[in-house]
Amino acid sequence: MSMKRTNVYADPEDLAIIKEAAKRRGISEAEIIRQGIHLAAMANRVWDEPLFSRTFEGPGRTLAKSEVRDAVADAVQRETDGGTAA
Repeated sequence: MSMKRTNVYADPEDLAIIKEAAKRRGISEAEIIRQGIHLAAMANRVWDEPLFSRTFEGPGRTLAKSEVRDAVADAVQRETDGGTAA
């Protein structure tokens, strides 16, 4: 992969943490910074498609955690049993 050089200003405390982590993990400081840039880029990316493409029938109120788990499990079970869901 081709990379492009850039300059950034960083807090000295953050750089000290990066230096310590790089030594502990046995990788370069630059690799930790590249990983951080990648995480920041992905966190701010605008996706072309929604994260969730399925909808599930519900009672019209906010569900409890267990009710959500049950509704998703039921929908997946219906898909598995009947081929594809409508």
